[in-house]
Amino acid sequence: MDTSPAPRSSATSTSEPLPPARFAFDAVTWKEIANLLLNLFMSLIGFIYVVTTLSLGAGLSVTVIGLPLLAFGLGGCRLLGKLERARVRKLLGVHVEEPRPLRKKTLGGFLPWLWASLKDPVAWRHALYFAIRLPWGIVTFAVTLTSLFVLWPVLPYLARGMSTVDRALARGLLQPSDELEQRIAELETDRGVVFDTAAADLRRIERDLHDGAQARLVALAMDLGLAKEKLLEDPEAAAKMVGEAHGEVKVALQELRDLARGIHPAILTDRGLDAALSSVATRCTVPVSVTVDLPARPAEAIEGIAYFTVSELLQNVSKHSRARTASVDVWHSGDRLMIQVRDDGQGGADVTSGSGLAGLAERLDSVDGLFVVASPVGGPTMVTAELPWRDREFGTQAAPRR
Repeated sequence: MDTSPAPRSSATSTSEPLPPARFAFDAVTWKEIANLLLNLFMSLIGFIYVVTTLSLGAGLSVTVIGLPLLAFGLGGCRLLGKLERARVRKLLGVHVEEPRPLRKKTLGGFLPWLWASLKDPVAWRHALYFAIRLPWGIVTFAVTLTSLFVLWPVLPYLARGMSTVDRALARGLLQPSDELEQRIAELETDRGVVFDTAAADLRRIERDLHDGAQARLVALAMDLGLAKEKLLEDPEAAAKMVGEAHGEVKVALQELRDLARGIHPAILTDRGLDAALSSVATRCTVPVSVTVDLPARPAEAIEGIAYFTVSELLQNVSKHSRARTASVDVWHSGDRLMIQVRDDGQGGADVTSGSGLAGLAERLDSVDGLFVVASPVGGPTMVTAELPWRDREFGTQAAPRR
């Protein structure tokens, strides 16, 4: 009987080679590989553009065309950065925020545009990005291309590691740097809104004076001149003309009071928001309840904005709401002055429709305020406004809202 050990099956034979190592080349990995292979091409284009345009602009800065050329070159860096962000989003799955564009509308001419372009931090960071990317692009292209033929098993790990560096560079240099930069851009935009609003208010005041009180006073002066001439010839006619002139004086004074109230009402200066808003409420065509609960009077600028906001909202209630009742609530919460105006009217108010509500929203936004309208069709309508609280006595402002 043969007692020799039975031969091992082929499945367990030590002479058979082990199966090759298997790694997951999924869609994410292939996108990372494609990104790394494109790095050299994109980095080369960006590097050549940045070095050429910025060198020419800086070298010719002593001439007339130097600084404009540099400004246009920085604008091109923004465009290249936009293309690079799109590539990063597509191939690396990273959402990089788009920086705010230069506000051409509020720059006000060639020299302001030139200065804003030359000091644009976004464009300079984009230029730095493409300046330092070329060496990295060469390394990633060479390593990835070599790994495709030589280091295939470890290519997914290499791709993941190098793509992580790409993601960090994109986040660090291709998106807005911090909240402060975004806030500066918002304030520059808001400054233009404030200037436009102030200019419009000045034109309105000039028009009201020219067409109203000024025209009436000119006519009054002429009537008094005629009355003076008739004083000896026809005393009765002169007396009648003086009486009519007296009536015109009363009307002119009322127009001037209304105009002054539109600029800054005396009751607001003397007695504060509670009395001023109560006075506004009496002119509304529907009954309005007013509640003001403030620990102190806010700064004059904030108080004025609050007054005119409520005034315009109550005018809208009178003209458009078809409401039966309305209410105004004003209170202090933390570092904010809160305003809420409600009515039980037909609703349908929309801040995006180009109405006066849009103008109110812009005005409040210009001072770091908020403006929210909730007005479903059929009503009711509730408008909430927030303003930063500034102390009236010392003129200080609470910490910015986070």
